[in-house]
Amino acid sequence: MKSILLIGLGRFGKQLARKLNEFGHDVLAIDSDEDRVNEILPYIQNAEIGQVVNEAYILSLGVNNFDECIVAIGNNFQISLEVTALLKDHGANHIISRADSDSHAKLLLKVGADEIIYPEKDMANRLAVKLCSKSVIDYFQLTEHFSIYEIPVPKRWQGKSIGDLAIRTKYNVSVLATRKKDSEDLSPMPQADFVFGNEDYIMVFGHNEDVKKLVDSF
Repeated sequence: MKSILLIGLGRFGKQLARKLNEFGHDVLAIDSDEDRVNEILPYIQNAEIGQVVNEAYILSLGVNNFDECIVAIGNNFQISLEVTALLKDHGANHIISRADSDSHAKLLLKVGADEIIYPEKDMANRLAVKLCSKSVIDYFQLTEHFSIYEIPVPKRWQGKSIGDLAIRTKYNVSVLATRKKDSEDLSPMPQADFVFGNEDYIMVFGHNEDVKKLVDSF
């Protein structure tokens, strides 16, 4: 469990606060808007109204006591920049700041952000990949060139094992997990003797170009 300071309770910040709480983290969520704070209170234990560009207020939070400080402000880049700088000045251990463009990210890194997140850009990329092929169920980008794709098992693989198909050698991808079509339960790291069924979904990891070749061959 981590102690997390979350600043900014717009749509992204509010959803993030709820998920962090579900995973058992100790979250203090802050926003200058009273309505936003009241909306999140039923879902997390600690939330308060605060003027986050006020240095005395930031100092009062003891930001160095948090494992993570997240700046999730998305509607005012100037405030996001100021808050990131204040957190850095007062000893924050690790700062994750939201950016909506590469130019914003560069400035946030210069004033003290340790890590940048692009919620809108990441969601747009994920949706674009899914829409490019009916065979892509879900997509998770890990780096610029490597990703995890969830796809239905190809028909020509059905009834055959991972070892028989020599997937890693022939397709240059790895099968990380499988699940049944109507189930959310994953079976991680299937072995070479795992035999694919006709209702299996698989999560494959590899270079984007290699996975694209596989998907295009369906």
